[in-house]
Amino acid sequence: MTSHADAPLGVFDSGLGGLTVVRALRRRCPAEDIVYLGDTARVPYGTRSPETVVRYALGCARVLIGRGVKAIVVACNTVSAVAIDMLRVELDLPVLGVILPGARAGVAASRGATIGVLGTAGTIASGAYPRAVASLSTRTEVAGQAAPLLVSLAEEGWLEGEVPRLVARRYLEPLIGAGARSIVLGCTHFPLLRAPIEAEAAALAGGPIPIVDSASATAEDVASFLAERGLATSRAGAGSLALLVTDLPKSFAAVASRFLGEAIGGDGERRSPTHVGADGESRSPAHGGTDGGQAPPRGIDVEQIDL
Repeated sequence: MTSHADAPLGVFDSGLGGLTVVRALRRRCPAEDIVYLGDTARVPYGTRSPETVVRYALGCARVLIGRGVKAIVVACNTVSAVAIDMLRVELDLPVLGVILPGARAGVAASRGATIGVLGTAGTIASGAYPRAVASLSTRTEVAGQAAPLLVSLAEEGWLEGEVPRLVARRYLEPLIGAGARSIVLGCTHFPLLRAPIEAEAAALAGGPIPIVDSASATAEDVASFLAERGLATSRAGAGSLALLVTDLPKSFAAVASRFLGEAIGGDGERRSPTHVGADGESRSPAHGGTDGGQAPPRGIDVEQIDL
């Protein structure tokens, strides 16, 4: 019988950007099974009202609860900024977000200097990062900058060259001008653009400055939380990843693979789940049980659902 600790982790985001958090979790907690839900039919959340974000987030969380998860990681800065408290009130299981881990890592990296935060318009307008930083350090100031074009560049795969450098510079200039000497990537898309952000921040600041990846910081927090609560899986093998989406666009496989760092099947057609092994080869699910006693290959399930 599967113990509660061996139940999967649930992770959700407004789209596929949260797969950078999954990527970090799979590195930090490789034995954990993960169920990821990307609300690709209603992305983006960053321009929605707080009331709408709360409603969407509760819907996503309840889908994951229906899949038997032991805890939920909100891999979305917008939801973490405006809906995390409501999720914790409404849901009878642990809910972890990305804001506090990113803020904690930012405070450690800043050493008292101003922290610059790049995020969506919704995240920056919420004031969530300044509040989180204030709860950790009363001496540290926060300067925020909405950076919507970085989201588009990440989704298009435009990750290097003059265009991403110029866009990064445009958004970083006011932060460095405000005295920021560390930059928190306050959107799950932005780790893909770390190289141009890091280069332009260093050029503007006159030398290298820390770039904080909230996805990696969140994975560290989740690992610590699971260990402290006795919720870390007892299994020793590699964990599986089930991927749920509310829409399966033609660009799905390319975009998802870019964020996750692993090959993903799916060409935009609605279908039953496909399994993608570690070698990136797609395989059909086993029919009628096992074949010669061999279990079907563990891998990534891609399934379109309705909310």
